Amino acid sequence: MSMKSHAFNTQGNSGIRPTVQDQTGFTLIEILVAIVVLSLGLLGLAGLQAASLKNNQNAYFRSIATQQAYDMADRIRANLAGVAAGSYDALGTNTPANPACIHLVAGCTAANVAVTDHSQWNTTNGRVLPNGQGSVDCVLGPGANCSNDPNAVRTFEITVQWTERTAGGNVMGAFVTRVTP
Repeated sequence: MSMKSHAFNTQGNSGIRPTVQDQTGFTLIEILVAIVVLSLGLLGLAGLQAASLKNNQNAYFRSIATQQAYDMADRIRANLAGVAAGSYDALGTNTPANPACIHLVAGCTAANVAVTDHSQWNTTNGRVLPNGQGSVDCVLGPGANCSNDPNAVRTFEITVQWTERTAGGNVMGAFVTRVTP
């Protein structure tokens, strides 16, 4: 029986042992990959922050529009004589000249108060909202007929509009509410 000896090469294919100098570039690549991954994460976080700020601004405008609509509802409730006279039946998006008679109790009619309310309200809409404007219309509601009958029950639709920024460009935002004084 013959015995053959087998030699095992533990030094690799080239016959040269790997040294520390042969592997120095490997950790540099790992660091570069980690920097790229971290950079992408930070870019995503910055985009999320920008979207959050934009949505927060739009929510703020909706909140202001809601307050403005309720402001006009309170003005309508405060001038029931003007409501009965039909002074609030069709207030457009224009801003009329303020008759400035509020401080003159004797010289201010219910119709003048309605014009003052309309002027002050739309001036404020334009100041607190981008391209803000509002309108009030008498609409048919339960028992409403929007006539000059002082005993008629009127329901008013109050609309506040403004310009909102979206990803697709500027669009008109609107808040609409109804009130029966």
